[in-house]
Amino acid sequence: MILTCSKGIARASRLAHGAATLVTVLLLVGATAAQQAQTSAPKIIKLQPAQLEGLIGQYSLSNEPEIILSFSSEGSHFYVESARRARQELFAGSENYFFGKGGQPGYTFTRGPDGNATGVRVGDNPGVEATKINPQPARYEFRPYNRKEVMIPMRDGVRLHAVILRPTDSNAPLPFLMQRTPYGVDGSSSDSINSRYTELAKSGYIFVMEDIRGRFKSEGKFVMSRPIGDHRDPKQVDESTDTYDTVDWLLKNIPANNGRVGVAGISYPGFLAMAAGIDPHPAVRAISPQAPMIDVWRGDDFFHNGAFRETYGYDYVLGMESSKENTFRKLDMDAYDYFLQAGSFATAARQSGLDKLPTGQAFLEHPAYDEFWRARAVEWHLNHVTVPTLLVGGHWDQEDMWGPQEAYSKIEPHDAKGENFLVLGPWNHGQWGSTTRQLGAVDFGEPTTDEFRQRYEAPFFAHYLKDENAFGLKDTASFESGSNQWREYDHWPPREGTEQDLYLDAQGKLSFNAPQEKDRKNFTQYLSDPADPVPYRKRPIEATYAPSGSGWYTWMAQDQRFVSQRADVAKWTTQPLDHDVTIAGDVIADLFASTTGTDSDWVVKLIDVYPEDQSKMAGYQLMVAGEIFRGRYRKSFEHPEAIPANTVEEYRYSLHAADRTFLKGHRMMVEVQSSWFPLYDRNPQRYVANIMTAMPEDFQKTTQRVYGASHLILPLVQMK
Repeated sequence: MILTCSKGIARASRLAHGAATLVTVLLLVGATAAQQAQTSAPKIIKLQPAQLEGLIGQYSLSNEPEIILSFSSEGSHFYVESARRARQELFAGSENYFFGKGGQPGYTFTRGPDGNATGVRVGDNPGVEATKINPQPARYEFRPYNRKEVMIPMRDGVRLHAVILRPTDSNAPLPFLMQRTPYGVDGSSSDSINSRYTELAKSGYIFVMEDIRGRFKSEGKFVMSRPIGDHRDPKQVDESTDTYDTVDWLLKNIPANNGRVGVAGISYPGFLAMAAGIDPHPAVRAISPQAPMIDVWRGDDFFHNGAFRETYGYDYVLGMESSKENTFRKLDMDAYDYFLQAGSFATAARQSGLDKLPTGQAFLEHPAYDEFWRARAVEWHLNHVTVPTLLVGGHWDQEDMWGPQEAYSKIEPHDAKGENFLVLGPWNHGQWGSTTRQLGAVDFGEPTTDEFRQRYEAPFFAHYLKDENAFGLKDTASFESGSNQWREYDHWPPREGTEQDLYLDAQGKLSFNAPQEKDRKNFTQYLSDPADPVPYRKRPIEATYAPSGSGWYTWMAQDQRFVSQRADVAKWTTQPLDHDVTIAGDVIADLFASTTGTDSDWVVKLIDVYPEDQSKMAGYQLMVAGEIFRGRYRKSFEHPEAIPANTVEEYRYSLHAADRTFLKGHRMMVEVQSSWFPLYDRNPQRYVANIMTAMPEDFQKTTQRVYGASHLILPLVQMK
């Protein structure tokens, strides 16, 4: 889970994307994040009660109708609240403009001829519109939580800082629900718990928010993705032992607990939640690793199939290792130009001092999958189910899509008791913590995020920590986009699915019919030039977590037409479908390709092309699945080797899970390219020992050929 204070306020820009910026920051966080950027509050004027009467009532956001703002007054005082934010007083800047403490957020009302408001704009430039739906205000009740800070001793004497929040309206024994995080917990409060964990807060837990060692107020040394140690050695410390020691201390020192602990978290806290299930304390009864970093080289944050995620690694490490606190920063220029001008990652790292930081040095010294990265991977420890586990991921997660899917697949063969669960939704990284039905321009028709928390997350913890019986998931729940409905399965991928090959012929067509032998040798070719790499999202490209906002959050759902006309992006399409086609499971790319160089990257994207009609989505190209593979690792991630020039090689790899119905009238498209910059560093296309230190003379243009035997293996559920 993303805690509002630790991963929402401190990293509010990570959660902000389009309309959800206002939903998450203004509606859930309230004014706190905005206050940090506000230099001075507007002048306050006093209005009479009669002037407020026409503004009172409930307003529904036009783009997120489930979010309802309720405005009320008491005398000359004016308030706003919602289902996920406690009542807050607003102050008048004019008869129609109001703002919160510190000057933000702003609310601008529109009045009708009778003086009564018909709508309100939340925020500015341009803000989000809300329409009045009821002249009577609604009141929302939240449980009050008492806040306490503690320093918890670990087995080696290091003390970790934690904030403990307990409901003040109950003395009954309650379970603990813990999040351990590197992002800071000082902002944890009764309001933040009720805003971010609305459903769980209503149920009632003793919330524990802990800074991991070396971060913020905790003692010790921070180690990025600290390796799991040998737990037979009582002197070894890692994130599992720190969790164990924290749990042991809580049970003995926090009164009126029921002896049970749940651990949850998103992203890095998801990795920490996963670690809590490795040789766990007996009191740990449930964990929910959500978008966990399972292996940062093979498929999560820092590398994908050997290709280095240059901008992400650069920004994240500077933000995490430059200080004990978060130091995410902006770039003063388009990241595309910045990294292209730097030439290599090593040069960019020297310019910023990243090469002096521990993980920056690791990037430069360990480009292949060696013991350094393997030791930091959790997957090798997932050989049995120690506690009930609810894994959560997004189909458009731009950071850790691979982690929950890999963890589920590793645990599933050992799940004799049926306690390994997976939920996949139409979300980007951590989006399920907000209230939304959208991802960028794509509307899924219902508030899938609220549905997840209400149907799966809250009942999961209530079942295993409180013996309540509302949790009925057998194994997997996945949201089938396109048809826009939840599906539940007894296994992932669904057993009822069948593999179907989708072939890329030399005429730019996609076909479910296998090519004849003579056609398998035909090819589509393009010129790949490292001096003009294909951008991974629309330019200008901001720093990943730029405080002023970034397109990072929704790039995987961005309309792909911005690159579809490039000559170095090969394309294959079907005719408009005359029936629905549904896939659910892993999409596999099986490329037969050659290059005139001795190294190459291959990017494969499966795209849903919307019809050219009168809708706002006319012609939209939505990437359903996509992934990169660095050719030097086609035989082994541990032992890279050059590609023989002008020789057909097979590249078979997963584009990860998809659950999508391609509707009748839509077209299916596949694109292949050899760069995805600057998210992924440029491949010189001439084999060098370490791409990160490549010299300008190492980069060369190459001719890439994709042969007719190439195909995607689709997990077909139905064609009707």
